[in-house]
Amino acid sequence: MAEITPGRAYGFFTDTSVCIGCKACEVACKEWNQLPGNAPAFGDGYDNTGALDAQNWRHVQFLDQVPDRTENSGRGKAWLMMSDVCKHCKDASCLEVCPTDAIIRTEFDTVYIQPDVCNGCRDCVAACPYDVIEMDEHTGVAQKCTLCYDRLQGGMQPACAQACPTDSIQFGPLDELRAAARRRVGDLHDQGVPEARLYGEDDAVYGGLNAFFLLMAEPEAYKLPNEKNAVLPSRNNAGGYLAAFGTAVLAVLGGLLAFRKRRDPEPEPEGGEEG
Repeated sequence: MAEITPGRAYGFFTDTSVCIGCKACEVACKEWNQLPGNAPAFGDGYDNTGALDAQNWRHVQFLDQVPDRTENSGRGKAWLMMSDVCKHCKDASCLEVCPTDAIIRTEFDTVYIQPDVCNGCRDCVAACPYDVIEMDEHTGVAQKCTLCYDRLQGGMQPACAQACPTDSIQFGPLDELRAAARRRVGDLHDQGVPEARLYGEDDAVYGGLNAFFLLMAEPEAYKLPNEKNAVLPSRNNAGGYLAAFGTAVLAVLGGLLAFRKRRDPEPEPEGGEEG
């Protein structure tokens, strides 16, 4: 592993085509970060973690792709697996909405929540488009993957990447990871796997992801927003502010008109009452 240098952008390249669903990344993450995990629960499949949350900073998705008619033995695509994680977005919604500046971009270009500055307001939970952040019920602060910030400071790669037995999770400088990812996709296409594609490698989703993926199906299959839907919350862009301002103005005008109508009595009919 080359020296980890502050001031350079680092991240993850997760190649789902070689993920075997062993969950070594989940275990390593919990052990290093001292996450007790959630109470055991039986689900309806092999995914016993369920989702990313305050206790699961890595989550291996198991997506059943066996067709209803299995004459072709599932065509070699019985499962889609992906070790999901915080994307450490370049345009990070959570960082934009944090009122206390608890969420920062580190010297390694990763997104980090400072637990001693977080006030538990939950703004970041609502803003995250990937449902990554959750409040820890014991500490009352927001939690997510730190990209093992403490290990990076000590010159060590993140625990999940070190534990991955198939190199599905690769850690390194972003420019090197992107080059390796493009070569990998090219190799898969040459091998007759046209569905292989990169997600988050360029700036099409949230300005680019420091944790990006090689997928074996469309992003929606992995519950990821596609390029069309990958936009910041409306409150974080000029168009959203204008729309909200226009809506507020119309609401005020409507209220004033209704109030005036209630105060002005209906005119009596001419000629008075008959009798």
